[in-house]
Amino acid sequence: MAKKIIGTIKLQILAGKATPAPPVGPALGQKGLNIMEFCKAFNAQTSGMPADARIPVVITAYADKTFTFFVTKPPASYYLQKAAALAKGSTAPGRTINGRLTQAQLLEIAKEKMQDMNAYTPEAAASMLAGTARSMGIEVID
Repeated sequence: MAKKIIGTIKLQILAGKATPAPPVGPALGQKGLNIMEFCKAFNAQTSGMPADARIPVVITAYADKTFTFFVTKPPASYYLQKAAALAKGSTAPGRTINGRLTQAQLLEIAKEKMQDMNAYTPEAAASMLAGTARSMGIEVID
C-alpha cells in the first residue's frame, strides 16, 4: 500500500550548503519533517555540483513524517550567465545587451540541460534557451 502524501515542497538551495536556517528549516518544519536528515542527504547528493549553483529540489512529504526528494540541474539562467561571464541578467532586456553567446555555446548548454527541459532534440532546447537568453539581455550570435 502506498504512503499518503501530505504535500510537496519546492525550493532552490545552494549546492552542498543546505542548513536548518530559512528557507529550508521553516518549509520542512511546517510538514513535521526531520530537517537535519534532509540537509545531510541533500548536501551529500549535491557535493559534486558547482558550489555557487542554486539547485532546484522537490521534496515529497508523507503522513508518517518521512520524505523523498529529487534534484535537477541548475536553472538555465545559471548556465547562460556562466557562459556569457555575467554577474546577473539585464535590468532592461531588449534595450541593453549585457553579453553575447554563440549558437554553439547554446547547443552545448542545451545538451547539458536536456533531461530537465521539455524538448525532444538539442536544437529545440537551444531555441528555448535562446529565448531565456534574450530575456536576460544576452544576444545570441551565429
